[in-house]
Amino acid sequence: MIATSDDPRIRLAYHFLGAVEIAPDPLLPPRVVRVVTGDGRHFVAKQHAGPDRYARELHAYRTWGTHLSGHAPKLVGRDDATRTLLLTALAGDRADTVGPGSPEEELAHHEAGHVLGALHRATSMPRGGAAGAALAERFQSWIDQAVHASLIDTAERNLLKHHAAILGNSLMDSAVCHLDYQPRNWLVGDAFGICDFEHMRRDARVRDFARLEFRRWQAAPRLRTAFFDGYGRPLNDTERRLLESFGAIEAATALVKGHKENDLTLSAHGRTVLSRLT
Repeated sequence: MIATSDDPRIRLAYHFLGAVEIAPDPLLPPRVVRVVTGDGRHFVAKQHAGPDRYARELHAYRTWGTHLSGHAPKLVGRDDATRTLLLTALAGDRADTVGPGSPEEELAHHEAGHVLGALHRATSMPRGGAAGAALAERFQSWIDQAVHASLIDTAERNLLKHHAAILGNSLMDSAVCHLDYQPRNWLVGDAFGICDFEHMRRDARVRDFARLEFRRWQAAPRLRTAFFDGYGRPLNDTERRLLESFGAIEAATALVKGHKENDLTLSAHGRTVLSRLT
């Protein structure tokens, strides 16, 4: 149907594209809408609830999009007042709809490694203490929230604090990181694409592997192998140990966010990762 809504996403699309139609897409989150122009071009309009993620995603498209040419949407327009972005739509299917255990899933992880490797190499900085210290400080705030909400016991708190200390005292490479790099944000088709840059910032490079490690690879190690084949090199021993500490962050954030949002699946994931660490 022709979109005539007062929705700021539709207004932005109309401003830059003229008359558009809404294309229903059940896989898109509620704050994202797909629109189609009269000549058949597809775009997505995304409105952010708060200013921080809007600013981060806008900065990502304007600053780092050149390192992802051909693999990421392009920024078409924006409305700062309503925190809305208009982007080109990538062709393909979400990688989390690919059959588990299929050759297509393994290929998706290989391509994901290749694209992320290019981004990391283009933006890498040598080992320093700033990344670890900043991580440890943010991690401690998650631990404090978990303690305040009685989500962890004393032994678990001490374990998490131990990992925070490891991160705070570690020298590690930094790079521009996606920080939500997982199949729901990948598109597979004629070209491999990635989306959802609202978390993207410079961070410890190894952290970009944490969600894959603790949400998919431990159950399917062949996908880890495929990913790092595409990435260009495997993790060394030091990086594998650091990844365990990033798993501790994954556990704490999942527990706190799951509690705040009453998300039982996320809470269970946090508990599972924490149990693996112990």
